[in-house]
Amino acid sequence: MSIALNNVKFLDIPKVHDERGSLAVIEKEVIPFGIKRVYYLYDVPSDSYRGGHAHKEQESVIIALSGSFEVTLDNGVSKQKIILNKPTKALYVPTYIWREIDNFSSGAVCLVLASTNFKEEEYIRDYDRFLNQVKG
Repeated sequence: MSIALNNVKFLDIPKVHDERGSLAVIEKEVIPFGIKRVYYLYDVPSDSYRGGHAHKEQESVIIALSGSFEVTLDNGVSKQKIILNKPTKALYVPTYIWREIDNFSSGAVCLVLASTNFKEEEYIRDYDRFLNQVKG
């Protein structure tokens, strides 16, 4: 049941720029799902990491609103590391992809748009269990 990492994709967030600065806009056609939850990570120490899980139901879009960080994606067969550092480049992560986020720059803010409300039971937090589920 391994999910191909090519199902992970970048999304372009439209922006408007004039002498007053830039405005990025996320409307329903930008995100490939209905947004049920929004959360953000900030003040993460540079030597810490977040994530360390996969989702059975939740699709996610991850955006570096400020600063930069690295997202490591793992489908149980291969891994890919992606640097996010632009507020107009979003990363779409489908279900059954293990994710870890680290190397936060000073002042980094990581915004996550989620397709589901929080349900602890849909998280896969044990990597060996994740591997068993995706390798079936």
